[in-house]
Amino acid sequence: MRDRQLAPGIVASRLDPAALQSHFTDLHPPLDDHEALVAADRCYFCHDAPCITACPTSIDIPLFIRQIATGTPEAAAKTILSQNILGGMCARVCPTETLCEEACVREAAEGQPVLIGRLQRYATDTLMDKGVHPFSRSAPTGRRVAVVGAGPAGLACAHRLAMKGHDVTLYDGRAKPGGLNEFGIAAYKSTDSFAAREVDWLMQIGGITLETGKRLGREITLAELQEDHDAVFLGIGLGGVNALGLSGEDREGMRDAVDFIADLRQADDLASLPVGRDVVVIGGGMTAVDAAVQAKLLGALNVTLVYRRGRERMNASRYEQDLAASKGVRIVTNATPIAVHGNGAVREVEFEYSDDDLKPTGERFRLPADQVFKAIGQTLEGADLPARDGRKIAVTGPGRTSLPGVWAGGDCAAGGDDLTVTAVAEGRDAAEDIHATLMAEG
Repeated sequence: MRDRQLAPGIVASRLDPAALQSHFTDLHPPLDDHEALVAADRCYFCHDAPCITACPTSIDIPLFIRQIATGTPEAAAKTILSQNILGGMCARVCPTETLCEEACVREAAEGQPVLIGRLQRYATDTLMDKGVHPFSRSAPTGRRVAVVGAGPAGLACAHRLAMKGHDVTLYDGRAKPGGLNEFGIAAYKSTDSFAAREVDWLMQIGGITLETGKRLGREITLAELQEDHDAVFLGIGLGGVNALGLSGEDREGMRDAVDFIADLRQADDLASLPVGRDVVVIGGGMTAVDAAVQAKLLGALNVTLVYRRGRERMNASRYEQDLAASKGVRIVTNATPIAVHGNGAVREVEFEYSDDDLKPTGERFRLPADQVFKAIGQTLEGADLPARDGRKIAVTGPGRTSLPGVWAGGDCAAGGDDLTVTAVAEGRDAAEDIHATLMAEG
């Protein structure tokens, strides 16, 4: 297989199946019962807990950890899920190192926080593995709500509305629901089809009709949804991808990182996925890191992540940066791409060093590349949308847009962080406001 790894170009099966399987196991194996009790015992159960404030969904973290410590993980799961219905996925992908665990008093005192994320996973997995759905629907209200986008924001909104007794139709342009949880999260963070299983579990609430293959502006229009429903929630994410704006950007081997990650997540056989020998990833966020690490795990010989500013300005956390480095990814900072070279297919990417203000230094270098992944941000797509704030939908309060009866949340809405947990909070809060609005109308 070493010869296969050295092969130039973009080829499949750079590693043997056993190696691939080992590379894509759980990044953080789940805690067993004893480990969970030991981890829970480290919590001080703070009265005014900073970890709660740091959580975008405001989970009562000391309470659920105490419930684990007293041997009632199912109760802990309900505490979590009442605030974050996608608590299982968030336990896997949330950047806890910059949120709840960074705020933990144990982190401040000892440099070793309580394992909040792994304890959250322990509780939610315990409940889900039993096939239990801890919530039930209220009496039907007779009101109909359209939720567009079955990603984290849309799923959270749909579940909360269904629980309140409304009839929800959930639309998504892809063939299956889940959004970025299904198509955009690194495979080593969400194993064993967890995203799909979590959606199936969530849908047990009832009252939600799922319609896939229906994209806003193509199979359905906002005007039609407004006419046929009492309210509309937009959780459409960011469907477009920013371009580099370089000559040669259309050469063979140039690819959007989000498409690469989606293909990997949906692949039945990892060995069938082609990857370059020399891979360059342009960007500094989570998508860039996920693409770089996964290219390396698939067998790419050389993987270089290049970001235009310094490390401290990267959107990916220092933990994620260190993870990439530990897998063999080289990180180059303060370098801006200026040209793509090659005869038909990419062969080199030329960069110029710059300072933190992106002022060019005049010093240039080239990196060999037979595959380049672009991860420089995504853009909102769609016509006839509510008014925008910059490049996203403008919202006030709990997701209200410029159009009466239309709410928005998640990555498509202005103001929030582009995180799964933030999207869940925005979908949940919008649902509460939709419910209050509809009930006030009588």
